[in-house]
Amino acid sequence: MRIGVLALQGGVPEHLGHLERLGIEGRRVRRAAELEGLEGLILPGGESTAIGSLLAADGMVAALRDFSARRAVWGTCAGMILMAREVSGGRPVLSLMDIAVERNAFGRQLDSFEEPLAVDALRGDGGQPFPGVFIRAPRIARAGPSARVLAKLADGTAVAAREGRLLATAFHPELTGDLRFHAYFADLARGESP
Repeated sequence: MRIGVLALQGGVPEHLGHLERLGIEGRRVRRAAELEGLEGLILPGGESTAIGSLLAADGMVAALRDFSARRAVWGTCAGMILMAREVSGGRPVLSLMDIAVERNAFGRQLDSFEEPLAVDALRGDGGQPFPGVFIRAPRIARAGPSARVLAKLADGTAVAAREGRLLATAFHPELTGDLRFHAYFADLARGESP
């Protein structure tokens, strides 16, 4: 199995390291041709406006939309913003998922935080919360009928969702030692329905 990581910004080495620990071949993706042969693609964090501009300049938007129609895609933080159909204070880039997101919903980088998350969809976790790392994070303001919310903060704010083989998280699983979200995405990429 091969999973790509969009290598324009963000925690690319961290995502690749988690994939390697799971025995999955990870590949850096910078051009449309590098999507060939992948079962899934991770869109990491960074600055969503800058990433969107780079994707448009390189002609990658159409290639990523086509890829997502056949394969699994996971957006973390800025990646979630790129995948959303609606973006407050900005324009949608890929419009892959029926979610509306609010950028920088929790404040500036100084307002970054960690919160344990209950995520029923993660198999074999024994009920252990997932360590949510939020850095200038967005939030899901609305999830449409085809998108299922997977995780919420204690105050009820939605921070993870799935729609078919598409996954979006407002937080950064690659910045933890916990591999469960990467394993969950690998199951989606294999066509298994966790």
